[in-house]
Amino acid sequence: MNFFSLRTEALTKTFTLHLRGGLRLPVLRGVDLTVAPGECVVLSGPSGAGKSTLLRALYGNYRADSGRILVRHRGEPIDLVTADPRAILAVRHETIGYVSQFLRVVPRVSALDIVAEVLTGRGPSPAEAAERAGEMLLSLNIPRRLHGIPPATFSGGEQQRVNLARGFIAGHPILLLDEPTASLDAENREVVVRMIEDAKARGAAIVAICHDPDTRDRIADRLFPVVPVQETAPESAPGNAKEDA
Repeated sequence: MNFFSLRTEALTKTFTLHLRGGLRLPVLRGVDLTVAPGECVVLSGPSGAGKSTLLRALYGNYRADSGRILVRHRGEPIDLVTADPRAILAVRHETIGYVSQFLRVVPRVSALDIVAEVLTGRGPSPAEAAERAGEMLLSLNIPRRLHGIPPATFSGGEQQRVNLARGFIAGHPILLLDEPTASLDAENREVVVRMIEDAKARGAAIVAICHDPDTRDRIADRLFPVVPVQETAPESAPGNAKEDA
């Protein structure tokens, strides 16, 4: 695949458990993944295999031990493994959107402002950002009467939809989705599936974790297997599977 939005090469990540006497726990080893514009790759594998770790590494939350994470940013590839913090923040602002399973609730900040904040520095005026945020929340079935309320009092499904609004509003060229429909009912799952389809149609590259088989089958162009790394395996042994052909 010559043109890519996101690529990992021989990516390795190990956690050190300091409360266990410095025990080293390998999680990712030799991960090679390429995602093209307009493609949705869903990570597959058992719980604990490292899917969420891989997603967080792609966002720069976890520093990899070795390998590369190449992201096409401002038209050129940048390696997040070696990039400095300022460059990683720029990539997050302009290039990579991330939807985690849970919304980080900011006290006393309204749902509307939480979503509109993503557009800060992207061109829209505060009034336009608020209007777009309101439209996005309405599209996710968050009624207007809740827009001015901090989401701390929202249900889990409502908080997840606010999180989805934050992740999708800016139109990032790369989207990382961690269980985007886990807390949603059938109606709102359908809304999110359409949002993912629209993002793919505009050329977004998407990496997702999705355990709901119906949703996974609808959004995935292919599956990428993530398998547990054996702690007793020698350092040179293969860990995570290569991507599907």
